[in-house]
Amino acid sequence: MQILFALTLGILTSCGIYLLLRARTFAVVMGLTLLSYAVNLFLFAMGRLQAGASTVIGTGSAYADPLPQALVLTAIVIGFAMTAFVVVLALRSVAELHTDHVDGQEPNR
Repeated sequence: MQILFALTLGILTSCGIYLLLRARTFAVVMGLTLLSYAVNLFLFAMGRLQAGASTVIGTGSAYADPLPQALVLTAIVIGFAMTAFVVVLALRSVAELHTDHVDGQEPNR
């Protein structure tokens, strides 16, 4: 389970960084989204992955740490708001500059 989880985090992180290094706005937005998913999964894993653990203290012998869950929930909400903001900025950039290149210039081909 931990190896699969580590591989998933590695793949999400590497794909996110690759997309961030592209020079198109849609790829940058997707890269930021993939990186935020990787960070959320990493934060969630800091609460130790346990099967069948109770989330409320006192109802079972083992319980899950609620702090990483709260951090991930907050990060999801903030990430969604920032993604919406970046998409609006990207659309405005395309409307103003007539290109989706991040520099505002078309690359030499």
